[in-house]
Amino acid sequence: MLHHERLRPPSRDYPADEWNVVEKRFHPEFQAQMETIMALGNGYLGIRGCPEEGGPNAENSTLINGFYQTWPIVYGEQAYGFAETGQTIVNQTDSKIIKLFVDDEPFWLPNATLLSFDRRLNMKAGTLDREILWETPGNKQVSIRSRRLISFTSRHVAAISYCITVLNADAFVAISSEMATNGPNAPADSTDPRQTRAFAGRVLHPETSYSKDRRIVLCHATEKGHLMVACGTDHLLETTCPYATKVLHEADFGQVVFTLEARSGVPIQLAKFMVYHTSRRVSADELCGRVELTIDRAMAQGFGHLLTEQERYLDDFWQRSDVRVGRIREERVRRTTVEIQQAVRFNLYQILQASARAEHTGVPAKGLTGQAYEGHYFWDTEIYLLPFLTYTSPAIARRLLMFRYRTLPEARSRARQLGHRGAMFPWRTINGEEASAYYAAGTAQYHINADIMYALRKYVLATGDEAFLWNYGAEMLVETARLWRDLGFYSAAKGGRFCINAVTGPDEYNTVVNNNAFTNLMARENLRYAARTVVALRAANPEVYAALVDNTGLELSEVDEWTRAADLMYVPYDENRQIIPQDDSFLDREPWDFAGTPNDRYPLLLFYHPLNIYRKQVVKQADVILAMFLLGNAFSVEEKKRNFYFYDPLTTGDSSLSSCVEAIVAAQVGDVEKAIRYGMAALLMDLADVGGNVKDGCHIASMGGAWMMLTYGLGGMQDDDGKLAFWPRRGPDDGVILRFPVTYRGQVLDVAIDSERVEYTLRAGEALTIHHETEELHLTRESPSAIRPVSGIVSHPID
Repeated sequence: MLHHERLRPPSRDYPADEWNVVEKRFHPEFQAQMETIMALGNGYLGIRGCPEEGGPNAENSTLINGFYQTWPIVYGEQAYGFAETGQTIVNQTDSKIIKLFVDDEPFWLPNATLLSFDRRLNMKAGTLDREILWETPGNKQVSIRSRRLISFTSRHVAAISYCITVLNADAFVAISSEMATNGPNAPADSTDPRQTRAFAGRVLHPETSYSKDRRIVLCHATEKGHLMVACGTDHLLETTCPYATKVLHEADFGQVVFTLEARSGVPIQLAKFMVYHTSRRVSADELCGRVELTIDRAMAQGFGHLLTEQERYLDDFWQRSDVRVGRIREERVRRTTVEIQQAVRFNLYQILQASARAEHTGVPAKGLTGQAYEGHYFWDTEIYLLPFLTYTSPAIARRLLMFRYRTLPEARSRARQLGHRGAMFPWRTINGEEASAYYAAGTAQYHINADIMYALRKYVLATGDEAFLWNYGAEMLVETARLWRDLGFYSAAKGGRFCINAVTGPDEYNTVVNNNAFTNLMARENLRYAARTVVALRAANPEVYAALVDNTGLELSEVDEWTRAADLMYVPYDENRQIIPQDDSFLDREPWDFAGTPNDRYPLLLFYHPLNIYRKQVVKQADVILAMFLLGNAFSVEEKKRNFYFYDPLTTGDSSLSSCVEAIVAAQVGDVEKAIRYGMAALLMDLADVGGNVKDGCHIASMGGAWMMLTYGLGGMQDDDGKLAFWPRRGPDDGVILRFPVTYRGQVLDVAIDSERVEYTLRAGEALTIHHETEELHLTRESPSAIRPVSGIVSHPID
């Protein structure tokens, strides 16, 4: 697999820190990347890491998850069943603006004389902190300290603490707190299909606006979709310096200006509270009333209360989620360990920011750190994010599965449109309807049905939440199983095996193929799980089963058909190479000329016509290897090894989702060097800009994959058959190399692995049964720990 690291800023300006991402100097050349990396969010609201002063900005985005504009998809040549309506996340009112003037001179980062600069994403406090010492053209030194947060506990609230102190003289100071609507959506790069859509005209139309004292409320609605958003700001100013206030509001703009006679050494402390509410049902007046109620509460509690609640929330998150790397004695390696620890926590923190309060939505591919992929939800959530959330924050995992259940009506409608029975979940969506305009790499990815059901099964087995399975999951299982049975057929040419033709697997460089191995293997699991669930539900809860029959029209004969199709599922196999071909024709294609492809011609999708890619043996994402990880018990180590070494040289690394999976399987087959190399690429996907596009937003799914790489790969965790087991890999003789918690069936287990042994500790709960390799272990409150030797072999994930 190829990787091309792009972002290498000076280490002295971006020093490693276990709990912070630190920037010690303003680098305009890295501005776009740092806006992504320093972004804040809570799963509902997100703000990129742009300066408070209104600029400079590469992409100045304030985003609300699930708030979108619709638009008609226009095709050069229309065909039946193509997706008709696009959905694009909308840039909201920018409420964070605080402009500073000292003796009428504006503070503007690019041309300011900075005596000191420190900005950091504080992952322990949940804030974006900045401390600047600015020398004005008049040689006055001004301390500027700001702290920004988006609340995890009050999901509609963001706030900024902004403190100004003129240190060596008196001065005239003006602080202009502003809010502005209808800033541009991110400028689209027409050559990059991953970018967002740029709207030519106004997206948000004014409904009402008003001010009360220092409070301003602006309310807008989309022209299409009739989504409404109200944004309000209010202010608390604390200082002994004399000041005056002026307030202005218009339909798209609000401004509160504080003019002060600043005294030397006397702080001027401003707290700005920003609130967003959305609805498609209530009036503008009611929505603005909701904003005012929330602002009233935030103002009464104050910034300090918000900060305390934020820290308490994150303390709980890290207690159940933190993955710690080893304590290393040698200084050079210890320093490297700090860098890895920073990367691990950055990945986990960004997952939290993308999902924590996503309560009626999915998780966008970029979270709320950028507008790329138009704010759409993909299969990423179920395959890459839900394992982490299931084992650390199961309530969030449940909500995300519930979102899929709520979109089941749209999935049924889409299946009918495609001529199928059952339900067909969309490849990319915000509102549950298919929004992919390119069917070959969109609608044809039927595997998303099986991906969602795979995540459902993992969630139920890990949590024991059978109520969710009976009341919601079973209905999704019935409809997805129906689709697979309807989509496939028994092929005489394949000896009567059940075949699925004209589909696309996760690898988007091979589209509309017959018998994609990943699709067939995952569909088989989907069919079997559906059949088992229906049989179990009928026996265990006849009342709920009767409701399921009423809702779906299920007949028992269908269950037998699902089982038969699963048992006869065709999976390609090449006897000569003893590997699983990616699809029926993959081995017949000419290998891609990697030696003749310059490094600057990746990703291939930006430089080659799709047909040039489709007719070659080249892989964007190794989906056979992914299947061997997800369905690990179905394959021996030797099978994994043969397939890994066949597909690895053909995989470009163009997908951010490949590195983590290849690292896991490399660890499982004992390839230490590649497990480390690919694992580091996964961990540093954003902090090192491995894909060259971190400017467009974080790779949230890859971050979930990084957690899987650490726990499933290096930690040797296995959960294929519903039993929690560990086959940890051995590390060097230098202390604990890996420690992570797992929440399983309501109990919290700590796993600590060093060079010779692994220690399992039941931290919370009454009793838990796990497996160390093949040995069953019983941990209880009275006997919470067990220590066992490590037999696997892998070195520390540091080089």
